[in-house]
Amino acid sequence: MRYADGPTVEAAVHVDAPPARVWPLVCDIHLVAETSEELQEAHWLPAPEGPGDGATPAVGHRFRGRNSHPKAGEWETVSTVVECDEERRFAWAVMDTENPTALWRFTLTPADGGTELRQWVRMGPGRSNLNAAIERMPDKEERIVAGRCREWQQSIERTLAGIKERAES
Repeated sequence: MRYADGPTVEAAVHVDAPPARVWPLVCDIHLVAETSEELQEAHWLPAPEGPGDGATPAVGHRFRGRNSHPKAGEWETVSTVVECDEERRFAWAVMDTENPTALWRFTLTPADGGTELRQWVRMGPGRSNLNAAIERMPDKEERIVAGRCREWQQSIERTLAGIKERAES
């Protein structure tokens, strides 16, 4: 698995709550930061780039994230909402919408009296911190990418568990 292949990671969980109850949690970027080890905090940018006071996010809204990783240090990103289909899909591109460093997506599907909640991420195609590590050790690219995918898998599972817990309480 190579970075240029655009590897993806995903997981799903059944939430015993309807999509209408799950949706506000999915759009809550602060909750995503609370459940992540890497994303330390996230804040909507002021309107018109972000939602206004009391407004829900929409396509084109942007947020800033502060990240930390033991091997990569600290860095900030700006993400743009690229899909916002209420109670169905919420997605954001990290950095450049045309050539993102990553594309993250939540999908909500009514199922068995509740919601199947899925989170998915694609690596690249834009350059990220991972590219510097790959350039330093090109012979280890597959191990580097696989390790990053494992980290993302764990992060997604934590986020889904956090949303499930809040939606069901």
